[in-house]
Amino acid sequence: MNAPRGGVVPISKRVMNLAHLPRAAARRHAGELALVWGERHWTWAELEARIAALAVGLAALGLAKGERVLVQSRNCNQMLEAMFACFRIGAVYVPTNFRQTPDEVAGLARTAGTAAMICQAEFTAHAAAVRDAVAPRVMLAIGQAEFGEDVDAVIVRHRGAPSPLADVEYDDPCWFFFTSGTTGRPKAAVLTHGQMGFVVTSHLCDLMPGTTHRDASLVLAPLSHGAGVHALTQVARGAKTVMLASDRMDVEEAWSLVERWRITNMFTVPTIVKLLVEHPSANRYDHSSLRYVIYAGAPMYREDQKRALATLGKVLVQYFGLGEVTGNITVLPPEWHEAEDGPHARLGTCGFERTAMQVSIQGDDGRELPPGETGEICVCGPAVFAGYYENPEANAKAFRDGWFRTGDLGHMDTEGFVYITGRASDMYISGGSNIHPREVEEKLLTHPAILECAVFGVPDATWGEVGVAVCVLREGEALDAGALLSWLGDRITRYKLPRRVEFWESLPKSAYGKLAKKDIRAELHRRDAAGRGEAHD
Repeated sequence: MNAPRGGVVPISKRVMNLAHLPRAAARRHAGELALVWGERHWTWAELEARIAALAVGLAALGLAKGERVLVQSRNCNQMLEAMFACFRIGAVYVPTNFRQTPDEVAGLARTAGTAAMICQAEFTAHAAAVRDAVAPRVMLAIGQAEFGEDVDAVIVRHRGAPSPLADVEYDDPCWFFFTSGTTGRPKAAVLTHGQMGFVVTSHLCDLMPGTTHRDASLVLAPLSHGAGVHALTQVARGAKTVMLASDRMDVEEAWSLVERWRITNMFTVPTIVKLLVEHPSANRYDHSSLRYVIYAGAPMYREDQKRALATLGKVLVQYFGLGEVTGNITVLPPEWHEAEDGPHARLGTCGFERTAMQVSIQGDDGRELPPGETGEICVCGPAVFAGYYENPEANAKAFRDGWFRTGDLGHMDTEGFVYITGRASDMYISGGSNIHPREVEEKLLTHPAILECAVFGVPDATWGEVGVAVCVLREGEALDAGALLSWLGDRITRYKLPRRVEFWESLPKSAYGKLAKKDIRAELHRRDAAGRGEAHD
């Protein structure tokens, strides 16, 4: 009998079930606070008992390892409990963006092959749409609802029953993270127990070193996406998680919670950081406890960085990543965030490679490009997802020679710092020249009257495409398109100047607080059609 390749006998790649994290925290810190939501709070022992009971209840309802559980909910304790209960029995947690329409959520249910749904009581239309679309075997409610039994009742019924952890291996799915990029129907990125175990470790190593059970984290975004991953990381260290009383972003409440609970870290996006630091309440509450204000989802404009650093001090942490890599591509720690421009300031960078991850800037042919040359940012390493669920076409496009293709354009300097130019899909070509909107946006935001802006290309009969800048002015400011373009013309190459400027009262944002360029483009098209007297669907 020939020996296996390398002389190693294949063995099971068994890994820790992620639901062991709250169990371990409860063992070490049973009486300490785990979760705070408004005036309600739960210790680690209480939270673990609820998770264990819900897991028993899900199993008693016939749910098994590998089956998908769709969760439609605003932030609440039951949402966090449902996540760990799914992990505990080996089921796959499938959270939605609660702001999506019933039809959109029904589409996610079909994509995931949903076996069960846990739905907040107020979302009756969503529950009905999912029931019509996939007829899940199990329907549970968060609160009192006709479509299913209350999750809390299930927990009460099974409290204290034995609740073992399901055996899991590295590649066993634990979370379907829905992502559609800039176009197309949503795709279910398959996150696994082994991958997410690495992500938790990497977050603690790269984003929040030194985090312990004495820390506290403030949730500012829906737990269905990045904020949920961040909460998972807090559980791993026994740090308490504090949620806003409602899903509405109340800046004053956020700062009051920072002071009350001595918040040490928070995860958010650049637009929310901007909102936080520019609000008058930022100076009315004590935020000296903050060590890490982590932002992701998009690079922060330089002018916004300066304001945040002036208000908060050197606590900013940037990371670059996608749902498919669960944020683990690059990191820019606090010491690399400089409040002033100068020779030591790394202007425009999203940082250097995360621990155990490798970045490659590649040309269209897959060839790695030298420092300073712009190409597609590609990545490999243990944080890369297992692929899109039952979507071989998307998988073929997303991977090349083992590298995950992010779809972001950028370059790397000689020291390994990465600079994002923009999404490949955002770039437009005007008169044969490539134009990257972010460069123009950065310049626009240095104008003292500009609060927010978005630049993108639109079709043009002469030039192929031309740039449009949609801007929001700061309160009390006045500016016209001619004056802005004249000012901008002294700061960028002439061919990069937008041909048109629009001033709006506000810009559409996603559920996670990011500027939604797709929606901005659609709204511009609608306004143009209305101006021409055309019907527009």
